[in-house]
Amino acid sequence: MNQIEIQTLIADKPLVKKLIQLQPCSWFNPDTTTLAIGLPYVGLDQIDIKKASERLNRFAPYLALAFPETATTKGIIESQLVEITNMKQALEARYNVAIAGQLYLKKDSHLPISGSIKARGGIYEVLTYAEKLAIENGLLSEHDDYSKFYSDKFKQFFSQYRIAVGSTGNLGLSIGIMSAKLGFQVSVHMSADAREWKKKKLQDHGVNVIEYEQDYGVAVEQGRKAAESDPKCFFIDDENSTTLFLGYSVAGERTKQQFNELGIKVDKDHPLFVYLPCGVGGGPGGVAFGLKMAFGDNVHCIFAEPIHSPCMLLGVYTGLHDKISVQEIGIDNITAADGLAVGRPSGFVGRAMQRLLDGYYTLSDQDMYDLLVLLDKTENMQLEPSALAGMQGPVIVTNNSKYLERMQFTHQQLQNATHLVWATGGGMVPKEEMQKYLNLGKI
Repeated sequence: MNQIEIQTLIADKPLVKKLIQLQPCSWFNPDTTTLAIGLPYVGLDQIDIKKASERLNRFAPYLALAFPETATTKGIIESQLVEITNMKQALEARYNVAIAGQLYLKKDSHLPISGSIKARGGIYEVLTYAEKLAIENGLLSEHDDYSKFYSDKFKQFFSQYRIAVGSTGNLGLSIGIMSAKLGFQVSVHMSADAREWKKKKLQDHGVNVIEYEQDYGVAVEQGRKAAESDPKCFFIDDENSTTLFLGYSVAGERTKQQFNELGIKVDKDHPLFVYLPCGVGGGPGGVAFGLKMAFGDNVHCIFAEPIHSPCMLLGVYTGLHDKISVQEIGIDNITAADGLAVGRPSGFVGRAMQRLLDGYYTLSDQDMYDLLVLLDKTENMQLEPSALAGMQGPVIVTNNSKYLERMQFTHQQLQNATHLVWATGGGMVPKEEMQKYLNLGKI
């Protein structure tokens, strides 16, 4: 975009000016609608989520054998839901605001195998591909005991096939670790902002790591190109994969079950607000879809992005989706939140979910570091910077009277509300790396 085009865009969409100036801001979508109206735009439904859940259940016996850390949950990859009362009080003091309702944390940061939300979608897509190959080649039927995947016969079979993915880090970890365990040859195309320890961990698992000096978009483009010339290579596309999306969506029903076990009500009188860090959009989009299917119009999902990488906000707000990138309006896409360092959003997620998401906001890297320290001090929990993006959410919502009035929330409904921050990563960060993060907080 040239300067004239940018000025024209700003005249039509004034919030773009704030984005360009790297000012933290929020936007609550006036076109948000009901699940009944918004669902047809997604192109998926409850039956698709059910099939994904059943596939994960079929693979559970294999996962329990291949990854002993999942044995206690019998091969089901799931994270804890914990109340963080001390953090709530710290947020209220820091931002001088009274947050009505309860505050919980969904610890996808500590999911087994790869220690991030990507353990949902990434692992699910690899398993889906492995199942397809095994069935097509007469090695498996859906009624078999899937623990047979844990054998030299299956490893040898998968070794003739290749998997490739472009990643800023966490998706690469989940796909690399899972693919290598099954026996696939796997290449992860990693952008410049990916952490060194993530690259090393992948290499330790026998994964081929290909590094780029450019950002996420280039890594994906190169990974896709390499796969196109190889008929035995399957490219996992974080931007457009409905399989990844469905892997994430299974989180909805599981979270509902956890709420039921904890006796937490979610209905019209007890609204649920969920805050999800957003990169390209696949992970938070899939989780938000699953939550909407589980809780209907009683759940309100909000995406959080770094001020240097507000790609989904930019795409949905302008209506241009993947036809615009942050770089085109002069933003550098350089952020400490490596998992969120994405310049161009998923067009699929933006178009599918824009009517079902309540809002978007941006925050600075320093805010993420500060919140990281605050969580460490108040709850003794350590996350990576990007996972703290959602932590400002309850403050943003509480302070946005226009949004609350438009949605017609009563005082009592807000008092009964549950705020859920989705912690997306951090469980596998080395201690020395975590200490570097903590040293950057100014609290």
